[in-house]
Amino acid sequence: MSQALVRIAAGWLLGLMLAVAAAILGINVVNNTVASPQQPVREYLDALHDGDGGRALGLLRATVPPSNAAMLDGTALQTAASRLANVTIGSPEERAENQVMVPVQYTIDGSRLRSEFLLEKTGTEWLFFSTWAFVPSQLPTVNATVVNASEATLNGVPVNMPGGRNTFAVFYPGEYEASLNGQYFAAPATRATVTSRDVPAAPLNLLTAATDELRKDVGAKVNEFLDACAAEAVKQQKLQPDCPFYFASTNNVDDGTIKWRITKYPEISIEPFDGRWVVAPLDGKAHVEAVQQSSFTGAWFPLDEEVDFSFTTRLDVAGDTIKVTPLLTY
Repeated sequence: MSQALVRIAAGWLLGLMLAVAAAILGINVVNNTVASPQQPVREYLDALHDGDGGRALGLLRATVPPSNAAMLDGTALQTAASRLANVTIGSPEERAENQVMVPVQYTIDGSRLRSEFLLEKTGTEWLFFSTWAFVPSQLPTVNATVVNASEATLNGVPVNMPGGRNTFAVFYPGEYEASLNGQYFAAPATRATVTSRDVPAAPLNLLTAATDELRKDVGAKVNEFLDACAAEAVKQQKLQPDCPFYFASTNNVDDGTIKWRITKYPEISIEPFDGRWVVAPLDGKAHVEAVQQSSFTGAWFPLDEEVDFSFTTRLDVAGDTIKVTPLLTY
């Protein structure tokens, strides 16, 4: 009977030891997974991927600096996070004051990058399970500028650029792309990668330029003006019309024989200057024909000359409407 009791007791003791071991193993597994310092980081990255800025901000325990908040939610945030690939959350590394650093490695456009997150232990649940939270911080910012424009597109979202500049609060890690794709003005896309709250991101500088469509439309208006001016000069029978072109002669000209036509239209170049868009001086050629009488001999002979001309204009653009005003000096 005593041996049977011993065997029963041994069985119970073994079962108890196995149960304790299983409990310890379970606690360790939980502390290394859902209760680990990596879990808040994992949840934070998921919130970025979902474009849930409110949840991401709460998890990160971050304050928003004075700035534009357009990048902190929705499409803009999803776009920033979608450019991360091959994401790996590393093992926590001990830091002072009961804190740990959790590294995150990933690639953006093929480049291997790393971000570090500082977390602190905030207590335990059910006596055994640790709770962790991000150490409070402030979000980083990205500065953007655009030449001669008051708006741009950042991560697919239209944003205001008062005075051609703005500052945007952003989450990290992420990549932010600015562009300008207007009908008349555009700028090549430029990107900035944000990997840390402490390392300043490269500014997003948009170098705006006139589009081919603007040059084409301005050219059409300039050509229309020159053609109309030549036609009016013929109608008025003037060698020196109120046009960019003229011909000086001391001879008498037979009325009704003067003919003007444009032989070379100006090439259009539009550049930014002093907060405006200016058209470079317009150079071209015009051809005049007439029958003239020599002031000395009285003989009649043909006038057949090509003259160079140059003039400037003022360009005004409002939305999809352009106005070209010739500036002529006489």
